Amino acid sequence: MSWHPQYRSSKFRHVFGKPASKENCYDSVPITRSVHDNHFCAVNPHFIAVVTECAGGGAFLVIPLHQTGKLDPHYPKVCGHRGNVLDVKWNPFNDFEIASCSEDATIKIWDIPKQLLAKNLTVCKKELVGHARRVGLVEWHPTAASILFSSGYDYKVMVWNLDTKEAVIMSPVKTINCHQDVILSMSFNTNGSLLATTCKDRKIRVLDPRAGAVLQEASYKGHRANKVLFLGNLKKLLSTGTSRWNNRQMALWDQDDLSVPLAEEDLDGSSGVLFPFYDSDTNMLYVVGKGDGNIRYYEVSTDKPHLNYLTEYRSYNPQKGIGVMPKRGLDVSSCEIFRFYKLITTKSLIEPISMIVPRRSESYQEDIYPPTAGAQPSLTAQEWLSGMNKDRKAGCRRWKEAPLPAGGEGATVGGRTQTGGEENLVHKWL
Repeated sequence: MSWHPQYRSSKFRHVFGKPASKENCYDSVPITRSVHDNHFCAVNPHFIAVVTECAGGGAFLVIPLHQTGKLDPHYPKVCGHRGNVLDVKWNPFNDFEIASCSEDATIKIWDIPKQLLAKNLTVCKKELVGHARRVGLVEWHPTAASILFSSGYDYKVMVWNLDTKEAVIMSPVKTINCHQDVILSMSFNTNGSLLATTCKDRKIRVLDPRAGAVLQEASYKGHRANKVLFLGNLKKLLSTGTSRWNNRQMALWDQDDLSVPLAEEDLDGSSGVLFPFYDSDTNMLYVVGKGDGNIRYYEVSTDKPHLNYLTEYRSYNPQKGIGVMPKRGLDVSSCEIFRFYKLITTKSLIEPISMIVPRRSESYQEDIYPPTAGAQPSLTAQEWLSGMNKDRKAGCRRWKEAPLPAGGEGATVGGRTQTGGEENLVHKWL
């Protein structure tokens, strides 16, 4: 009787990480030496923003994505904070607007000019003043325009409506007061109707962000959570933290029942914080350890076992922080499905790492690029605050269907040969 091994069928089994060549990295970047457990880096299809070392206040750099190689030592900074910058986040609906928060207890919103910065940018578009102590995290709402969340060392989460003419906003539209200690991470579900947080008391909470009410709270003692992440539309949460034996650990939860995790996985005995990233288009989870050189990745499924380990990208250079490119900024011609920007403090280097699905064909691979979240808000700030929920608008695939031009069938458009077909349509680049 012959034995047949049971393999899981997956198109992402052989995904591999490809680091950029030296000339495509960002060299001589004075990366912050702050010990705060944050990404310190934010990326969009135009810019990379990285928190930097700065005398007499806090600053970050905004580098055009194409400007690789050595950075000028006198490169202009964005510097208006009086204390160290702790977090930066690009507006998902405006590639030229960024939020920063600092130890000076303020949040600032900046307009980044389309042309290169010629001198230090010191005047912000808006300043948000409300926290009593330093502000550790900022997060944009995923579907509503002009809504920003911040969390500070005063144990408060504040909701800000930026859709006003005031340059200085003195009070948030909502203050959430349910935490007993410092908030370590925040994550929204896909339509922004739920907010998950982790706190220094190691509990996970699921909140209604408009009412400020706690809907679920994990009181499970076997997993001390540090970071938490909603997993797309799977109605699940993923937390990283430590087990009772102090091993680094991941836990998967049902968002409607945080009594016991659905799955737990011990990783190793290292001490660095684990940053989780989830790609809802491919159902892939990436786990990046601070101070590690490697990036582990998994496929998440609704059936047991929920976390299916694929493999890991390995490197000798430890990462201080990490940035992630939105899906609309990826290179589909090389079958790239995710891209990290790794901060290597020891070399003052930012190294892009592309996660690639190996394919022989050079044509557009429709199965690995489903319609993804676009750059348009689904709601206005007022609509969301009044209780409306809408899913993020799907942008089209990287290729767009359009009628055949004059060349007709057989002509080449956007690198693809036209074949006509039922609708007489062809894909072309956006």
